[in-house]
Amino acid sequence: MTDTAPNAALPDGQALATLVAGKLCHDFISPAGAISSGLDLLKDPSAQDMRDDAMGLIEASARKMIALVNFARVAFGAATSAERFSGAELGELVSGLTDGGRATLDWAVTEGTYSKPQSRALINLAYLTVAALPSGGAATVRTRADGDTVVIEGVAEGARARLKGEAVAGLAGQPLTEGLQGQWIQPYWLWLTAHDAGGTLTVTAEEGRVTLVARMPN
Repeated sequence: MTDTAPNAALPDGQALATLVAGKLCHDFISPAGAISSGLDLLKDPSAQDMRDDAMGLIEASARKMIALVNFARVAFGAATSAERFSGAELGELVSGLTDGGRATLDWAVTEGTYSKPQSRALINLAYLTVAALPSGGAATVRTRADGDTVVIEGVAEGARARLKGEAVAGLAGQPLTEGLQGQWIQPYWLWLTAHDAGGTLTVTAEEGRVTLVARMPN
């Protein structure tokens, strides 16, 4: 699958913001709900024997919420004073969401710093690479310099490595014709990030392997 320009109307402005906000709300509701459930247990006089379990649930969910917020600030927003991010910083943002999942992540990103557009592309690409392994497998994310371009490559290898139809459309810069908007918006956001920066995005999917490659200008 090669980089493709959209041929139909795509969300812009308020419509795009609505889709991103909807995705973030969907991501946040699970840990927020778990924190609320834990607090309810602490307040329940008949459930005092579950106090330790409730505290564990609250702590784990709070960590998840913080990881989601930190990731979203760089992946979708500009709410940070930093102009560049180190590879190690970006790796921590991704691992905060992917650690404990079925897939392993090899963060083979070169040392140095990355601009905001490069950072946004890198962590979204990394997240989507891991997401291509719903049944587990090995994800590798690496970067390299190629002249005036930074090449960001994510490789997902596993028995059931795949991209959903919504992701295929989004990564090609195509509008969603069927399926779930929540599954489409982040892949499309990655495509948009690359193109707005003057870069490209290429996707290759074959049996047991999915490869995402973004080329971002310096």
